[in-house]
Amino acid sequence: MKHLPTIAFLALLFTVPLISGAFLDFFQGRSDGNNIQLEWKTRAENSVQVFELQRRAGWQGEYLTIATMEPKGSNSFYEYVDRSAYKQQDNVYTYRLRIVDAGGPAAYSNEVSVSHSVSSVKRTWGSIKAMFR
Repeated sequence: MKHLPTIAFLALLFTVPLISGAFLDFFQGRSDGNNIQLEWKTRAENSVQVFELQRRAGWQGEYLTIATMEPKGSNSFYEYVDRSAYKQQDNVYTYRLRIVDAGGPAAYSNEVSVSHSVSSVKRTWGSIKAMFR
């Protein structure tokens, strides 16, 4: 009987398997003061059709898809900058990935909550610009 090396076994423990063909190493977000930076890395992307990045304002409510990304292949790093977070009044945003698999149901990542404060000046300026589009 063949045994996995200890290092390989430990790596498997820290990878988050999902129902679909994806394995995430991490999914995280942070506020830079103006926007929210979201990042994730995959270990494997077997039969993944698309990643849907979803957001909800606050702790309750429905998730809305704010971006879709095509899979790049196993061991890939993804980044997304949420530039529209200042438009909401809530200071906490919760994100998750909906991973659509070719052969089965969609899977969801862990939720990531990000505290985000934007000045009322930036929020007002964003509203003024939107009126003239």
